[in-house]
Amino acid sequence: MSWIPNRTEALALLEQYNRQDNLRKHALAVEAVMRHFAALFPGADADEWGLVGLLHDLDYEQFPEQHCTKTAEILRGVDLEPRLVRAIVSHGYGICSDVKPETDLEKVLYTIDELTGLVTATALMRPSRSVLDLELKSLKKKFKTPSFAAGVNRDVVRQGAEWLGWELDRVLEETIRGMQTAAAALGLAGDEQSS
Repeated sequence: MSWIPNRTEALALLEQYNRQDNLRKHALAVEAVMRHFAALFPGADADEWGLVGLLHDLDYEQFPEQHCTKTAEILRGVDLEPRLVRAIVSHGYGICSDVKPETDLEKVLYTIDELTGLVTATALMRPSRSVLDLELKSLKKKFKTPSFAAGVNRDVVRQGAEWLGWELDRVLEETIRGMQTAAAALGLAGDEQSS
């Protein structure tokens, strides 16, 4: 019987392999966005989508040169449900994996992973330092500026949106909304963090 951990178990696994705060926050951001997107797909399991988001970069801190490959190895070692391992590995398609995203879960993870970094960078540049007041037009402007958060692969985001059959604006908007649900945990609640 394959294992599907609860959130507490998944967090413990994440923290076992990732000590850096920024990597943990990225995992929490992707988890929040995945949970948000799950609500937009009839029949999607928000807990499973969140779990995939939380664990997608499990190997990145310790094994960056073996990204996705090492994650698959670790997750198979704890007997994680194979379809979830596949979903996690698919987010690196064309970069560090040859597993093409096919399911809605896989396509969403592929699309929003890079995008959460752009949302974070955009929010931190705002006077409020918050994602809570971030508007689509501001994110679109940063998306169209390749020198801003230059490490974010915009082509991956565009490709993912195309695979989903969604307008890019909708992907951007829903990613903002997903991150807003976890603003405090991400350190992106601005002035409200101290209240």
